[in-house]
Amino acid sequence: MYAIVKVGGKQHKVSAGDKLKVEKLCQEAGTEVQWQPLLVVDGTEVLTADAHPALAVTAKVLGDGKLKKVLVFHKKRRKQYKKIYGHRQPYTQVEIVNISKA
Repeated sequence: MYAIVKVGGKQHKVSAGDKLKVEKLCQEAGTEVQWQPLLVVDGTEVLTADAHPALAVTAKVLGDGKLKKVLVFHKKRRKQYKKIYGHRQPYTQVEIVNISKA
C-alpha cells in the first residue's frame, strides 16, 4: 500500500516505514504529523481524498537539517561582472508511521 501526499508544495509517494526529507515544518522532533493524502493505492483499489475524506497518513518527525550547498553564479560577458553565492535549503526528516483508510 502506498499514498501520494502533498507537503510543502511538492508531492511525495510514501509507504509505511519510509523516511523522507520534506520542506521545513514547525514541529519538534518526536511529534506526530497527520496529512490528508491525495491518493491511496491498496493492491486492489485506488482511493481518492475527494471520495474518502477519512484517509490519513501519519508521520513522525525525526529532526531538522540543511541540504547540500547549491552554488549560484551570475556573469555578464564583457562587463567584468561576476557574482557567486550559495544556498542551503532547510528540511525536516520524517518517517511514515501509518496509512489509514478508516
